[in-house]
Amino acid sequence: MTTNSQQLSLQGRKATQARDWRTVDDCANKLLRLSPSNPEGYFFKGLVEKASEHPNIASEAFEKALSLDAARYDAAIELASQYVIAMRNTEAIALLENYTSNLSNSPRYLDMAGTIYTDIGLSSLALPLYQKANELQPGIDLFRANLAACSIFLGKIKDARDIYLALLEKNPLHQRNHYQLSRLERATDDNHIVQMKAVLEQATLPPHRNIFIYYALAKELEDLERWDESFHFYKQAGDAVTTVSNYDVSKDETLIQKIMDTCTPEWLADRKLSSPLDRQDKSPIFVLGLPRTGTTLTERILASHSSVESIGETKYLESIMRTLSGIPSVEKMTPEMIDALAPVDTTAIANGYLDAVSYLLGDKPLFIEKLPYNFLYIGFIVKAFPNAKIVRLKRNPMDSCFAIYKQPFTWAYKFSYNLDDLARYYLAHDKLFSYWRNLLGDQLIEVEYETLVNDSENQTRTLLDRLGLDFEDACLNFEQNETATTTASSVQVREKIHSRSVLRWKRYEEQLKPLRIHLEAAGISVE
Repeated sequence: MTTNSQQLSLQGRKATQARDWRTVDDCANKLLRLSPSNPEGYFFKGLVEKASEHPNIASEAFEKALSLDAARYDAAIELASQYVIAMRNTEAIALLENYTSNLSNSPRYLDMAGTIYTDIGLSSLALPLYQKANELQPGIDLFRANLAACSIFLGKIKDARDIYLALLEKNPLHQRNHYQLSRLERATDDNHIVQMKAVLEQATLPPHRNIFIYYALAKELEDLERWDESFHFYKQAGDAVTTVSNYDVSKDETLIQKIMDTCTPEWLADRKLSSPLDRQDKSPIFVLGLPRTGTTLTERILASHSSVESIGETKYLESIMRTLSGIPSVEKMTPEMIDALAPVDTTAIANGYLDAVSYLLGDKPLFIEKLPYNFLYIGFIVKAFPNAKIVRLKRNPMDSCFAIYKQPFTWAYKFSYNLDDLARYYLAHDKLFSYWRNLLGDQLIEVEYETLVNDSENQTRTLLDRLGLDFEDACLNFEQNETATTTASSVQVREKIHSRSVLRWKRYEEQLKPLRIHLEAAGISVE
C-alpha cells in the first residue's frame, strides 16, 4: 500500500469500530480511486452495504475483495455471513472450512465464524471457535456469552452456568444473563431471587426493559412453589410485552381462516402442477404444533432412531414460500401471500426447501424438520411432499396455553403474552387441526403429550410404527443423544422423560380462570 492508502485504511478501520459508515464509505471510494484493484476498498464497501442490510451488494463487494486477495480471511468470513442471509449455506460452509484455520490470531472473526455456524444449525462446529476466541482474548463479554449459549445447545450445562455466573459477577445488572442462568437448573433457595429483585430496584427501567428478569423471577419462584408471587411476575412480563408489541390477534385468526379457505380438498387433489420430485430418497417428517407442547421431546425421541436425523428448526420452508409469493412483509405469513402462493407449482417449494437444507442432511432416509409454527404451512407441505408425515403434538389446553404464556419467545409468538389473545389463538389453532384431521387421514399423526410422558414406551412404539419404523431402545434413552438443540427446551431435553409439567396449570387455577372460562365457553374441555 502507498502512504495514502495506509492512512485511508487506518481511518476506515477506526470508522468501522465507531460504526461511522459514511466515513467508511468515503475511505472506500478514495481507496478505489487511488487503485481500482485495492481489496481494502472493496472490503470497506462490503461493510457499508452489510450495515445497510443489502446482502447481495455486500456479497459482491466481499467477493471482489477476496478475488483480489485470496488471503483476506476477514472478507471470507464477512462473505459467509452474507451468504447465510441469502440461504447460500453450502457456499458459506465452504468458506468457513477454507478459512477458519487462518483465524488463529483473530478472536473477532473466530467469534463471527462461530455465530455463523450456530445460525445455520451447526453448533458443534461453532464451539471450538468460540473457545479459541475466548482463549485469545479473555474477558470479552460478547465472546463469553456466545460460548455459554453454544454450550447450552450442546448440553454442556455446567460450563454455561459457570460462564453466566462470571458474567454476572462482572455486571450484576445484566438482565438477560440473569434469565439465562435461571433456565439452567431448578432453584432450591431464593438467593438468586434476592439478587434479581435488587436489580429491579436499582435499574428503575420501564417495564418493557425488564421483561427477561420478570421471566427469570417467575421461573425461580415457580421452582420454589411460590405460586402467587410467580404468576405476578409472569403477568408483569406478558403485560410489558403487550404494551409495546402492537399485536392484533384478529390478523392471525384471519390468516388461519384464509389457509382453510385456500387449501381445499380440490386444491390438494390438483397436483398437476407438481411433477414428481427427483430427490425422494429423503423423506421429511414435520414435527409441529403449538410451542411448548412436546415438539422438542418428540423430535429427540425420533432422532435417536438409526434411520432418522433432525435438522432442527430451520425456517427455510417459510423463507422459500415468502420468496415465491413475491410479496414483501414483516409478517411471517399473510393472507395475501397465501393467495399468491395458491397457484404456485409446489415442486418449486419442495426443491427450494431441499436445496436450502441439503447441507444439514446426512445419509439417513428420514429427516425431521421441527418448527412449531410450520402448522401454518401444512397444506403446502402435503402438496409439495406427498410422502411427508405430519406429527402434530397436542397437550391439555390449559397446560398448553400456560406453558406458552410463561416463555419469552422474543416476539416469535406474539399471541402468547395476553390470556385473551392466547385463548383466541388456541381456538383458531384447534379449528385448523379439526380441518386437517378430516382431510389428511393417516398422513397426520397426532401425539398427546400427557400420554407420551406417562406411557412413553408404548406411545413411542405406536409412533414409530405409524412412521413405518421398527422400535429401537435408543428412542427411550433420548437424553443420551448428544446432538445440539437450540429450542426453548434445550435444557429439559437433557433429562429423562418426566411428567412434572402435566396439569401444572392447576397450581395457578385462580389466576388462569379467565383463560379457562374463554376456552370452555367455546366448547373446549380443559380437564
